[in-house]
Order: sequence, then C-alpha cells, then structure tokens
Amino acid sequence: MEFFLQQLFNGLAVGGIYALVALGYTMVYGVMKLMNFAHGELFTMGAFLGLSFLGIFAFTESLGPFGGVLVLILLVMAMVALMGVLLERVAYRPLRSSPRLSAIVSALGASIFLQNAIMLIYGARFQVYPHGILPNIPLSFFGVEIPLLRVLLLLVSLVMMAGLYFFVQKTQIGTAIRAAAIDQDAARLMGINVDRVIQIVFIIGPALGAAAGVMVGIYYGQINFTMGWIFGLKAFTAAIIGGIGNIPGAMLGGLLLGVLEAMGAAYISTAWKDAIAFAVLILILLVRPRGILGERVADKL
Repeated sequence: MEFFLQQLFNGLAVGGIYALVALGYTMVYGVMKLMNFAHGELFTMGAFLGLSFLGIFAFTESLGPFGGVLVLILLVMAMVALMGVLLERVAYRPLRSSPRLSAIVSALGASIFLQNAIMLIYGARFQVYPHGILPNIPLSFFGVEIPLLRVLLLLVSLVMMAGLYFFVQKTQIGTAIRAAAIDQDAARLMGINVDRVIQIVFIIGPALGAAAGVMVGIYYGQINFTMGWIFGLKAFTAAIIGGIGNIPGAMLGGLLLGVLEAMGAAYISTAWKDAIAFAVLILILLVRPRGILGERVADKL
C-alpha cells in the first residue's frame, strides 16, 4: 500500500504538469478549432528562460528558495505569454479566414522554427538546472514519505488549474471566452471582441505552459530543446482523453495520464509506460470518442 501511494503521488505530480500544458492546447482548440502545434515549443522556451533567469538574476539567493522560484515562474510566464501573442499575430491571425489546413501547416512551421531557434540559442546538448533550488524535505502522508518538491509541484498545478477554472467560469472575460468558443459570429453580434478573446487565450495558454516548463526543469534537473515534442504529445493526449476543448477535461486527462504512466512504470515496466498510456487512450476513445468529459456539439449549418 505504501508503494502504491508513493506512485500515486508521483503520477499526480507529473500529471499536473501534463494538465497545465494540455490546457493551452484545449483553450486554443475550444475557441479557434485549431491545434497549436507550436505550444510544446513555448513550453520548452519557458524551461530555458527559467534557466537563463536563474543564472542572470539569482532570484533564489536574494528572495529565498520559495520566493525566488515564485518570482521566476511569474517572470517566465509573462515573457512566454508575450511570445504567444506574437505567435498568434504572425502565424495564425493572417490565416484566420483561410482553409483550416493552411493554419495547421503554419502551426507546424512555427513549431519547427521555434525548436530550431532554441537549439541555435542554447545548443543541442542537455542543459542542467542548479541542484537543490527547493529543499527536498520528506513529508509524511498516511504513513508514506513524499518529497516536498513533488507536493509543491502538485499544489502549484492545482492552484493554477483552479484559478483558470474560476477565471473562465466566474469573470466577464471568461464568459466572453466561452461565448467565442460556442459561436464566434454570434459572439461578435453580442458585442464581444473575438480578436481580443483569442489574444487572451494566447496569453493564458503559453503562460501556463511556461510555468510547466520551469517546473519540469526544477523537477527533473535537466532540459533539452526537443523536450517540447514528447511533453507536447502527452499533453495533447491528455487533452483528448479529457475531451478536447473542455477545460476540466484537460485537467482530468493530464492527472489521469500521469497516474497511468506512474503505475505502468511501477507495476509493469518503465519501457512500457508510454505504450500503456496510449493504449488506455485508445480504449477510452473507443468507449467515449469525444473524451471523458467531451460533449456532443451540433454542427453549424
């Protein structure tokens, strides 16, 4: 039982990271019906900017470990959010009225461009985060010792997800986002600035991905310019499992995928953990083609 609880916490910590990245995919798809394939590279950019700012500003030395990491994450989120806005203006907005295939090709092109830009700036080798940025004190839960870092990762992820859910459900801007996701033409007739809504989505999604990138760097200790591909693929999978375009679904899908990976690695084999996760994805889609929380949406005539 102790081993099971340890793996459950491991899976929830990693699943929280998947969920944060998945939210970027699902928000863009919900409003624009477009998969932002460059989102994984924005996540990677967040990880590398976090490493750079750690070296330049030494936040953890001047503000302490917790305050320093908090300021670091907020700064990286702001920088990557600006990149998200620029990406939308350059790669997607000019193709808004074009066939959807054109936007998909543009997204793939942006992904390749950003990945190679990161490689040229930082190099192709793995980059290492400083060891011991946060104290890794073991905490006891139900008789099981869990490292403080994993608890903090899960808590930060849950707070960000809860904040996003409250923002979308309870604020005026969130109402505009939900209206644009249902019908952009009707939203315009109601006086909603859809272009501004899309811009806000491209601020929130990349910002959450950037926070996840910093968390990955701190948790695993090393980053690489290709990491956006595998994390992006798994986050995309999580969004599909939960129901693409559904924000609570992306949260649930990310946490579920992380737990499935952890349990598969613990009880079967680490070599099979990805295969197990994607096999579960296939099974879920066979039973629920729209995902766990996905809903049937009527086609516009």
